Formats: sequence, structure tokens, C-alpha cells
Amino acid sequence: MKALLIGGTGTISTHISQRLVQLGWDLTLLNRGNTGAFVPEGARVLKVDINDEEAVNQLLGDEQFDVVADFIIFTPEQAQRDIRLFKGRTAQYIFISSASAYQKPLSSPYITESTPLHNPFWGYSRNKLAIEALLMDAYRNDGFPVTIVRPSHTYNERSMPLGLHGTKGSFAVLERIRTGRKIIVPGDGLTLWTVTHSRDFAVAFCGLMGNIHAIGEAVHITSDEKLTWNQIHECVGRALGQTPKMVHIASETLAKLGPDWEGALIGDKSNTVLFDNTKIKRLVPEFCATTRFDQGAREVVEYVYSHPECQTPDPEFDAWCDAVIEQYEAMMEKLPKLGG
Repeated sequence: MKALLIGGTGTISTHISQRLVQLGWDLTLLNRGNTGAFVPEGARVLKVDINDEEAVNQLLGDEQFDVVADFIIFTPEQAQRDIRLFKGRTAQYIFISSASAYQKPLSSPYITESTPLHNPFWGYSRNKLAIEALLMDAYRNDGFPVTIVRPSHTYNERSMPLGLHGTKGSFAVLERIRTGRKIIVPGDGLTLWTVTHSRDFAVAFCGLMGNIHAIGEAVHITSDEKLTWNQIHECVGRALGQTPKMVHIASETLAKLGPDWEGALIGDKSNTVLFDNTKIKRLVPEFCATTRFDQGAREVVEYVYSHPECQTPDPEFDAWCDAVIEQYEAMMEKLPKLGG
């Protein structure tokens, strides 16, 4: 079997690339070549910008693939480009959408693939929705062999899944916990959330590749483990040998303080989500997420603190956290007590 992954070295796709090589696939990665350290031995790399459609066409020539999967597609225009590039060139095209596209606020916390798709809070999710519609239209009208995969909060050993962090990633929050500084947890920390290790995700994803029953279908892939945000941060604290000092601040407040967080919080993380994985388990019977988050958190801590390139400080985010926590706690002290 022959596969082309566009990207192939990111948070979700690195373990997929590794698993495909282990399974004996003829694997080609098409990317800019900036993350060569994560390319598995045995994979071929084509260094080109996928946005340069003419260059990609010339590079691929008349080459055919059993599966093409694009991990770096975020706009309908990019989807139209992929249809032009891969129509007639692949027996299956996999689009990596997002479980954040499901209805927000949810009418029920139990999510199946038939849950309505509607997220007015996050442009990222609305773009994924528009791409899904475009690709399914191409499937219905022209037979374009699409499979849609909706990941939720998927992580690997290089970065910790957290409720809130700055633009430079999760390391600054890990350091705050490790050194005994307070951290901000959105809401009351009691909403349920699902995090999935990319190693588990890869088992399900690879099982969809070349699977004729997946053509024309949309499916989400997540762990069955459910944790509150407080539990998630407590697991991280245990991995670091510290009890996290959590300051709970309403998600609506945080969204106003950092407009980029409206989508990620109000349109995603602030909602309790309980995924029904019946469909993916029917399509890929061997799939079972086996990495508990407390295990995954320890793995992340071990990796990050042994790889300096993962230890990116974020002084701007740190200063913001300190200022917000100080003023928030001062405000809470001044609020009148009922009957006091």
C-alpha cells in the first residue's frame, strides 16, 4: 500500500508516519522539510510547499497513491487545491477536520458523528466545517473519495494538553507548576474533557487508511477516558512532583482578556464533551486507546525536560498570568459577603 501524507511530522501525524512504516506501507511525506528529526527511517520526503500547486504537480508527475492525507489544511481554498491535485491520483483522500466543529453550546454532552455541526465562536472550526461541506459535495457529485476524521484534543510527548497557555506552548505552565507558582484554570475546572495520545490516535487513523467502508464517511477518534480540567492539571502536577496551585477564572472573562481564546474556550474547552466512539471501533475493530492521561503526562514531562528545544519560555504570558491572578484575587477580597 502506498500513502502520501502532507505534513506527517506534527503532533498528530508523527506517530501515524511511524506506524505506517512499521506496517510496511510505502510512505511519502510532502512538506517543507523543516522537521526532519521526526521523519521515520524508511519514509521518502518530498520537500515542497503544498501551496505551490504547480511545483507539487511537477514533482508528483503521474504518481498514484492508495491514500493521500492532508494534515495542514485549514481553508476551503486549500481544499479546492487538494481536489485539483489529487482527483484521479488517489483511491482515498483523508481530511483532518476537528471535533470542535460539533455544535456549541451542545444540546447534549454525548457526541456522535450525527451531532449537529455548528460553532459560532471559532473561525477555525467554521473553516473546518466549510471544508467538510466542500469535500462531501465533491464526493457526492464527482466521486472524490473523501474520508473525514475529527480529532479532539490530541497530544504527543512534545507538548502537554492544558486548559490555557500562551502562544509559545505549554512549557511556561509546566514551569509555573514545577516552581510552585499559581496557574489559571478556566471555569471551575469541573467540566469533563477528553485528551487522546497521538500514539493511540494513530492506530485508529491507520485502520481507516485503505478501508473501503470509510469512503464518504466522517468519524471522530478520541480516547474513552473522561477527566475534569482539575483532574488533568492534578495529573500534570503529579508528573512534576508538585500540587498545582489553581486559580479558577470564568472562561467568559478570560475570553475578553485574550480575544484569541474565545474560540478555544467558549467554542471548545469550556464545554463538557463525552465522545461516543462506536463508529470508529466498528470501522477499526483493533482500536482501543490504552494510554491513560496520568501515564501520558509523565511521558511528556520526561521528554520535555530532557529536550531543551521543547523548553521555550514565555515571559509575556507569565507576566500576564501574574497580573491577572493578583488583580483577580484582590477583587475577590473586596467583594461584599452576603450577610457579612
